[in-house]
Amino acid sequence: MVSLTLLSTAVMGLLAAATFLAVAKIGAQRTAPGTDDSPDRYAAVVGTLGDVVRHPAVWAVTFVVVAVGIGALALLAVGDFGVSEGLAGSLLGVVYAAVGLLLTGFVFLGAYFSTRGRGLGNAQGVAVGSFAAGLVFLVLIAVQLVVGVVG
Repeated sequence: MVSLTLLSTAVMGLLAAATFLAVAKIGAQRTAPGTDDSPDRYAAVVGTLGDVVRHPAVWAVTFVVVAVGIGALALLAVGDFGVSEGLAGSLLGVVYAAVGLLLTGFVFLGAYFSTRGRGLGNAQGVAVGSFAAGLVFLVLIAVQLVVGVVG
């Protein structure tokens, strides 16, 4: 138990350090708007991704892949396919996590785009989306405390 706590502490410390370094690196690369006329890599990536997500076929294929993937994991977890019990429990945990992340993502994006649709900026959209996602986590914690739905 102690080693698991130490591992968790080390991973969270590395994550915090990596986040700090990434923010510092991004902040050092930024220039004031209008001072650099050459297209940067960020604009190129955003433009390419924007072109890709504007095609309905991409959304359809992504939905089918995610649905089939989650369904296959669920079948492997609960079916009799010769999967060990330890792995089956882990697969079921992955399915629960994937569905939870999808639902939370839908809540976040719904709140974000509804805020943006009302004429507010990106920062306000992210704030409202984060607040909505936080409420989802609070509801999950309350349900866990009352009913005990998670393992």
